[in-house]
Amino acid sequence: MLKIRNETSADYQVVEEITRQAFYNIYMPGCIEHYLVHIMREHADFIPELALVLELDGQVIGNVMYTKSKLLAEDGREMPALTFGPVCIRPGYQRKGYSKILLQHSFELAAEMGYAVIVIMGSPTNYVGLGFKSCARYKVAMPNQQYPAALLVKELKPGVLNDEQWVYQDSPIMDIDMQAAQAYDDTLPQMEKKQQPSQEEFYIMSHAVVQP
Repeated sequence: MLKIRNETSADYQVVEEITRQAFYNIYMPGCIEHYLVHIMREHADFIPELALVLELDGQVIGNVMYTKSKLLAEDGREMPALTFGPVCIRPGYQRKGYSKILLQHSFELAAEMGYAVIVIMGSPTNYVGLGFKSCARYKVAMPNQQYPAALLVKELKPGVLNDEQWVYQDSPIMDIDMQAAQAYDDTLPQMEKKQQPSQEEFYIMSHAVVQP
């Protein structure tokens, strides 16, 4: 039996544990995503209503968290946006469609809350099937005017970006202090750090850019 609900304080530890297990050695030796989870809830941009956990038969097997971000138009207008991450499923339950169920539910909830657009950094392979498109298609650039291949956009309200030029600004909480993240990881049960091919794949994708 599947159930999606808002996380409570009783979920904090297991959510961090799942996040650490899911991301360890995927993008780098070790990971920082669990540290982001640890500090995100205290930040002004954190959205508690969109901090969701997925239960299977009463056991938490996944979670997603959202922060506020924004898009800036050329004339200075700001459009509120959302950014999710981390989103993860406990190892052993991955590649079974659970993340899609969780994310689709969160999209519907975000739309009901009045949000019109989601912008993330992620692998296109994982997200184009959920309606995300290249940032270049929506003319959403980074502040340096580049269009990263990993910057993906989903309109919750079709047409809201109106074929205008936009600049994406994420929450300051995403600028993680790597030394602080490592210090926090050192306080947790030891996990072996490894070099894996997925880390090189991530490096390539995170540094690639596309043309509008």
